[in-house]
Amino acid sequence: MLCEERFNEIYKKEPDGVAFCPYRICPIGAHSDHQFGKITGLAINKGIHIAFGKKENGVIELNSLQFEKRAQFHIAQIPNKKQSDWADYLRGAAIELSKIRPITMGMSAIIEGSLPIGGLSSSAAVIIAFLSALCKVNNIVLSDSEMIQTALKAENNYVGVSCGKLDQSCEVYSKKNHLLYLDTLDDSYELIPQHPNMKPYKIAIFFSGVERNLAGSKFNMRVDECRSAGYALKAFAGMEYGKFEETNLRDIPFEVYEQYKNKLPENWKRRAEHWYTEFKRVEKGAEAWRRGDLEAYGKLSFESGHSSIVNWETGSPELKSLYDIMTRTDGIYGGRFSGAGFKGCCMALIDPSFEESIKNKVTEAYLKDFPDLKGKFSIHICDSADGVVL
Repeated sequence: MLCEERFNEIYKKEPDGVAFCPYRICPIGAHSDHQFGKITGLAINKGIHIAFGKKENGVIELNSLQFEKRAQFHIAQIPNKKQSDWADYLRGAAIELSKIRPITMGMSAIIEGSLPIGGLSSSAAVIIAFLSALCKVNNIVLSDSEMIQTALKAENNYVGVSCGKLDQSCEVYSKKNHLLYLDTLDDSYELIPQHPNMKPYKIAIFFSGVERNLAGSKFNMRVDECRSAGYALKAFAGMEYGKFEETNLRDIPFEVYEQYKNKLPENWKRRAEHWYTEFKRVEKGAEAWRRGDLEAYGKLSFESGHSSIVNWETGSPELKSLYDIMTRTDGIYGGRFSGAGFKGCCMALIDPSFEESIKNKVTEAYLKDFPDLKGKFSIHICDSADGVVL
């Protein structure tokens, strides 16, 4: 790996180890976890590698093959506020880890991402890979749930992204050829094995050529609108309610939503409509996967993508174009935007026998719409994979 070679070049020695965390896809269950919804997801065999070596002086020195600026900080003197650069995710991770375990050792690290940034939860993957490396040099062992919570808090508390635990859970719990079916309310989950009669599939990633910054996007606004709908619904129904930030649609029965939804402002209603219908799609999707019905699962993923456009009102022109092309392309079972959906990429479950025709058709149609993105648009074919090994 290039990160190992670069480590050797810079530090004139072999790294102590290489940490790896896979990226993830969420075919059904998007924009749901922050309100304690259910999700389905898969880790893929691409992700973040970090070559690392122990530093006994407590300094953490970070170099990324994707970003030019080097980051450096001492474990005992991490800035309390984010510095608005790529290393904020890792500063936040170090702070959160130090709250639950003593950290005495720093490290040198070279970070390498195997796909373009945007839509595959590279932020959660780099945090988890970093935490894995930092734990190893400090002889710390975290449980799966501790890793997920520590990584989540780094994004929520330090970076300021109001995400739920979908990304971290997929990247930790996933198992190759199994669908992760997770209830983010109580963290109960099931790894549903691939049915013996299920048709073969690959995972296609269509990168739009436009990267995105989640914290700077409209992601947090959508979460607030969703929560506002829940707060209003509780008031209309005479339900007890407390702090706004502790309000979640999972607390509110679907029947209450149906009764009072027309009293909501239109944008709040749409956010809630997506959440409730996505909850049902996840449950149907898990059952479709369980019986090996890839066509039904894929159809639900397409429906999820449609709801993201109409009800969640996300999707850049590039991603909407990709989504539309995917729905018209033979050999694609289903797919949607991946991640927040403002830029980044789309994912699809595809029939491997159509791989070349899918690549050709999607590329031709997309570059016809966005000729300026030639050389930036790319397609990557992946397999499902195990989650991070702690």
